Amino acid sequence: MPLVPAFILRRLYVKTSLKNTREGWCFTLRNSLGSGYAVGLVPLKLDEIEEISMDQTWFESDGVAVTFNEVTENNTFGLKMNKDIVINVTGTQLQSGEHNIYFGCIVPGIGHIGFDFTDAVDEFKQ
Repeated sequence: MPLVPAFILRRLYVKTSLKNTREGWCFTLRNSLGSGYAVGLVPLKLDEIEEISMDQTWFESDGVAVTFNEVTENNTFGLKMNKDIVINVTGTQLQSGEHNIYFGCIVPGIGHIGFDFTDAVDEFKQ
């Protein structure tokens, strides 16, 4: 079974995109590796401790908000080449400073792949 190393997948994360929003926080992925899709997503992990509920984590696809738990073989998470996709978390905002985030997905023919990244977030200003 082919394995995609985390250091390569980490290139999907857009540096400095980790931000607080009015509803919670978000970050951006940009695919420069090659088009692909996932048939499942796994819960985000915050600071190697807190697992974020999949119904509080969502992205927009073709103008429709899709929660992580809605991703299936019939409703995939697509990563089109050179397109941004914003991952949103609804709920509490992040404290100022550095945070470690883990993002993982299930890819046909490969299985569970994922990566983590560390970035700093500034306090949200309305």
